[in-house]
Order: sequence, then C-alpha cells, then structure tokens
Amino acid sequence: MRADIILSGVGGQGILSIAAVIGEAALKEGLYMKQAEVHGMSQRGGDVQSNLRLSDQPIASDLIPKGHADLIISLEPMESLRYLPYLKEDGWLVTNSQPFVNIPNYPDMEKVNEELDKLPHKVILDVEAIAKEVATARAANIVMLGAAAPFIGIEYNKIEDGIRRIFGRKGEEVVEMNLKALKAGYDVAQRIK
Repeated sequence: MRADIILSGVGGQGILSIAAVIGEAALKEGLYMKQAEVHGMSQRGGDVQSNLRLSDQPIASDLIPKGHADLIISLEPMESLRYLPYLKEDGWLVTNSQPFVNIPNYPDMEKVNEELDKLPHKVILDVEAIAKEVATARAANIVMLGAAAPFIGIEYNKIEDGIRRIFGRKGEEVVEMNLKALKAGYDVAQRIK
C-alpha cells in the first residue's frame, strides 16, 4: 500500500486536523508515514499545504514529487488548482466547490470550474452546506475528509477511530458531530465516484 496525498487550503479551514486524523488512522493500520507542512504568511487566510505520504514500506522523503500524488484534498478550489501539477494522471481530486476569497484578484469561479471540469477523476462538493445540514459549519473539513476517504487506502472504520482519538479530549458530543460529518462526506463521494 502506498498513498501520496496533498492537502491544501487556507489557514483556519482545518487542513492540519485532516492530516492528524489520517495520520492516526495510518498508525492504527500499521503504516509508515511522513508529513511536511507549509503554512502561509498569516494564521488565517494564508496558504496551507501538507504533503502526507503513507506506505507499508519505509518512506525516504516527506515531499511528493510533481506527477506523483494519488490524491489532492482541498478545502479551497483555487488552491486545488495550484497543486494539480503534482497529481498523477489517474489521481483523484476532492475539493470544495465554494471559494474562500482572501485576495483581491481571486480568479473568476467560472474559469476555476472550467479547469476543474477537465479532470477525469474528481469529487467536487459544497462542504460547508453539507456540514451545516448534518452538524455545524465548523465540521466542513471533516466532511471533506469523508469525501476523500474512499481514495485514501485506509479502512473507513480506522478513519473513524482517528477522529475519536483526535477529538476525544473535546468530549463525546464533538466526536459524534465529527463522525456525522465524516459519514455525510463519505456518502456524497460514494454517489459521485
């Protein structure tokens, strides 16, 4: 098993929480893991990107070369485009349909969507709307994780366990809210893929 995953978004969207949950699930699965993170200039609103490499064999580098990512998980559609050169030809993109407009020259969403539409393997969903429907808007990142779960290569129940371990200290109500968000995203991806 080997999975090279790029997580992208902007500060405050919960990219690093997604990486933490996947990391917990990978450890439970007995996998090797390497991770590299890049944080933008500001805590909220700056570019956040993480390379997450999982394997059943030792991993030499924590960085994913261009053209080698199996999966891009992005909470921001323009940020997903930034990392497309890293995606394998048969790789999957799982991205939010709603922009986080944090710059004055944000590209027209019609043009962003034209580029996204060119991809053969993609799941595009409004994670905030789904999160509000099943839990709270704060769980949008976990909805995204659920939508990406079929493409990670780790059993779904181990991802659920990762949520329990990462959010357990915040109480059972928070854990249950995140499990509902995970399932909602997973169900959408099952219908799309």
